Amino acid sequence: QVQVVESGGGLVQPGGSLRLSCAASGSIFNINAMGWYRQYPGKQRELVASITSTGRTNYGDSVKGRFTISLNDAKNTIYLQMNSLKPEDTELYYCNANGLSGGQWFDRWGQGTQVTVSS
Repeated sequence: QVQVVESGGGLVQPGGSLRLSCAASGSIFNINAMGWYRQYPGKQRELVASITSTGRTNYGDSVKGRFTISLNDAKNTIYLQMNSLKPEDTELYYCNANGLSGGQWFDRWGQGTQVTVSS
């Protein structure tokens, strides 16, 4: 069974920085991609940033130039460096991991970590 666990959320002032971490663990043969998403009340989860095992990245328009995603593939862990945070970045951030485990495809979500940007 694959598990995905996020950490690093918290309260920060506007203009500040936070670093989120997400680790996938279990019987993982290989990771295809991992990413961060956030969900506003009443809306679908939207992409914040994603990264493939080959290092290809994709960012949501609202975070381009401010957030950076990176991958430690040896640890099946991704990091999201968030700079120049704005109040509108306040939300529950979810991590997703997908790939192969025990010969089968998996697609797992974490429980989420809260990011609050406020003075």
